Amino acid sequence: MPKINSSVAVASVNESLPLQVNVSSSVGIPARIKIPSINVDAEVDAVGLTSDGALGVPVGPTTTDWFSGGPRPGEAGSAVIDGHFGWKDGIAAAFDNLSELQKSDEIDVEDASGSTTVFVVQELETFGENDVTQSIFYSDDGKAHLNLITCGGVWNALKESYSTRTVVFATEK
Repeated sequence: MPKINSSVAVASVNESLPLQVNVSSSVGIPARIKIPSINVDAEVDAVGLTSDGALGVPVGPTTTDWFSGGPRPGEAGSAVIDGHFGWKDGIAAAFDNLSELQKSDEIDVEDASGSTTVFVVQELETFGENDVTQSIFYSDDGKAHLNLITCGGVWNALKESYSTRTVVFATEK
């Protein structure tokens, strides 16, 4: 089962996870994520897995990454977007305020053609470094889900990582 590892805003994925990929989709590739209630308006880039099987992370503080090995936001299954929290030198990061989301807040994902898919927050959950996290990457209820991941907790300078991960679980409106 996947585990969230110690890298910044990273979740590990392994072969036991049944990834959901739809090559010929009517849903576009995500380009922007907007979360009005916490003032997020960020670019979305595509990312895969690193050589050690972890989800890649955004290169800078203000962008987010969609896991391209899973469904697109709006397709059945769990689409995953990660973003940074607590960037160095006090620079604002895209998901700094993710933990402030409330149930029923809306999340808009815009694709490259300008079409928007709206998601509604269902719950927030905090995961530790060694917690089982399969629920982030997989669902089989036939609905379109969007799960957002960022860091939280306490910064560990030795590990260069935060102690927890905040995950927002949302469902298409």
